[in-house]
Amino acid sequence: MQLYRAHVLVCGGTGCVSSGSKKIEQALTDELAKQNIDKEVKIVETGCHGFCEMGPIVIVYPEGTFYCRVAVEDIPEIVSEHLVKGRIVQRLLFKAPVTEEQVPSYKEIAFYKKQQRVALRNCGHIDPEDIKEYIARDGYEALAKVLTGMTPNEVIEDMKKAGLRGRGGGGFSTGLKWEFASKSPGPKKYIICNADEGDPGAFMDRSVLEGDPHSVLEGMLIAAFAIGADEGYLYVRAEYPLAIKRLKVAIAQAEEMGLLGENIMGSGFSCRLHIKEGAGAFVCGEETALMASIEGSRGMPNPRPPFPAVKGLWEKPSNINNVETFANVPVIYLHGADKYASVGTEKSKGTKVFALTGKLRNTGLAEVPMGITLREIIFDIGGGIMDDKKFKAVQIGGPSGGCIPEQHLDTPVDYDSLTALGAMMGSGGLVVMDETSCMVDVAKFFLNFTQKESCGKCIPCREGTKRMLEILEKICDGNGVPEDITTLEQLGKVIKNTALCALGQSAPNPILSTLRYFRDEFEAHIYQKKCPAGVCTAMLEYKIVAENCKGCGACARVCPVGAITGEKKEAHTLDTSKCIKCGSCIEKCKFNAIVKG
Repeated sequence: MQLYRAHVLVCGGTGCVSSGSKKIEQALTDELAKQNIDKEVKIVETGCHGFCEMGPIVIVYPEGTFYCRVAVEDIPEIVSEHLVKGRIVQRLLFKAPVTEEQVPSYKEIAFYKKQQRVALRNCGHIDPEDIKEYIARDGYEALAKVLTGMTPNEVIEDMKKAGLRGRGGGGFSTGLKWEFASKSPGPKKYIICNADEGDPGAFMDRSVLEGDPHSVLEGMLIAAFAIGADEGYLYVRAEYPLAIKRLKVAIAQAEEMGLLGENIMGSGFSCRLHIKEGAGAFVCGEETALMASIEGSRGMPNPRPPFPAVKGLWEKPSNINNVETFANVPVIYLHGADKYASVGTEKSKGTKVFALTGKLRNTGLAEVPMGITLREIIFDIGGGIMDDKKFKAVQIGGPSGGCIPEQHLDTPVDYDSLTALGAMMGSGGLVVMDETSCMVDVAKFFLNFTQKESCGKCIPCREGTKRMLEILEKICDGNGVPEDITTLEQLGKVIKNTALCALGQSAPNPILSTLRYFRDEFEAHIYQKKCPAGVCTAMLEYKIVAENCKGCGACARVCPVGAITGEKKEAHTLDTSKCIKCGSCIEKCKFNAIVKG
């Protein structure tokens, strides 16, 4: 067995790969050989560390030194200074926002301090394409415990005791879901993993599949044993090629070691798992549409009941959970249901992974205990608002979630508290907005997404969201009327109560929540014909403040339509009839001589 004095972990998640981590890995290989220490130092390509904006990320163990935004040109210095001479390369360390303090250790970075990683426990720490590394971290031990010492009913009872709720958005009890499928009669049942992650900016499931695919497979096998399924599917959108590649490798390795397939671990339990690549329709995240797609039909939802536990895939009893849910499962049986239930709140146990995006200093993936406040996530983990601007709102729950204002930042993050605010946990999208965001425009953006993704099967979703979008577009164009607010509220409530599936039922959430907390912005658009945030271009007018203009001509040179004229060193003028409000002039002006309002 080869022993190494150091391990260099290179992030191989999609984010870091897109910013050049493959080239860095090759440069490391070449430089280690050049320095004659390639037999002393092992390079490990891992999954996502979560701190995506800092990529490419390189971590050197045993010290745990965290190097960020590493370039190929930095590799010779890392090797010669750190790996040969034992001196940390200070300039590549993470710098804390505001203070600019250099933080050498992975565990000392504020982004990670308040996190509690369960679903992401192995992501960034192991080679996802090496089953032995997963096994070294207690992988498949929970499955062995279940298959050799528990009955299906005991497995279900432990899951109910743990209190795990579905992490795909609905938050339904996982234990009850398994119980329903278990009690459905029939010799053939299916276990299904929903990896059709479609929310804008969300990549929680993708990161788990890329960084720790065996945890999902193990969770699916435990669930399959509990409900009596001997076959299963992972429904993964085709836009996730790296996740699919690593899943295929994981399935092949597990089959080769007797951990998947026939007579698993000699227990008599057999289960086969297949990958189904989805075409990227957002509605296929809904379970009945997902099953229709697996069967080869168009992905469209069907009325429930019957529920999948009774009549699911190919009309057989089926159980569907998402990636994050399955990734939690092995931990429950490895460490015990009581220990798992000790984390979180009374009705929302465990942790939740969020994709932090928007106007934050620190963006990426964060896994936090249920019950943590929004303020802690945004300001302690996320580092606060970029450019010291003022926080305005956080959109939580993806395009079907709601916008939460500053006065509710101390709300604990759990299923019931968020629902009470008009939002939802969703799959874990969290988008932060600052004072420059227009909440009417934000509502329009999310509704535009869900309206386009509507399958069109039911009238409330197909027609209702279209009418709501038309009204929002009219308001943003400066043509809104007072009745529009009442119409939006009425339409939203009708769609929520009558749409066929969760897509339509939750599509009005962004509009209803913004009307609830930011009605004044809607009224400003309608009554004053002004966009307070200066976003809706139809209501804006660009002007040059003569006393501030130095006549440098920078604005005139970048104007694409020649709307700005003037002599050198004299105040310029802007022809509003030609101006297309592109904003190029404001970006170029160094003297604050151009304003919009």
